[in-house]
Amino acid sequence: MAKKEISSVFKIQAPGGTATPAPPIGPALGANGVNPGQFIQQFNERTKAMNGKVVGCVITVYADRSFEFEVKSPPAAVLIKEAAGIDKGSGVPNKEKVGTISRDQLETIAKEKVKELTGGSVEAMMKTIAGTARSMGVVVEGMES
Repeated sequence: MAKKEISSVFKIQAPGGTATPAPPIGPALGANGVNPGQFIQQFNERTKAMNGKVVGCVITVYADRSFEFEVKSPPAAVLIKEAAGIDKGSGVPNKEKVGTISRDQLETIAKEKVKELTGGSVEAMMKTIAGTARSMGVVVEGMES
């Protein structure tokens, strides 16, 4: 089978299992030559276990207007907000702390993101996630700053 010619590759973030073709997703898909209805149906089917959690998605569009997509794990910030039980990060993270997560929660997040992080060990990836948490105003218990 001959390789298909790739016309574009782009990324979106959408709520798993509950995405709709409404803006901003539909226009982004249409602008890149993807049928929004067809994509949304396949995306929701593949991500129904995520139940509304925002996930990243890399979409590859081919010259014949067919497409493939790869679902990534949710962004670290989304996982941190969920673990800390907060709606959003702090506007001034160095002064105003909005939540706390434990070292165990940090390790769980790092293990969920292991395929997408570049770190030699889980410990190194935990430090990366801890940095994201700090920049959001979330305190990580048991990690030295």
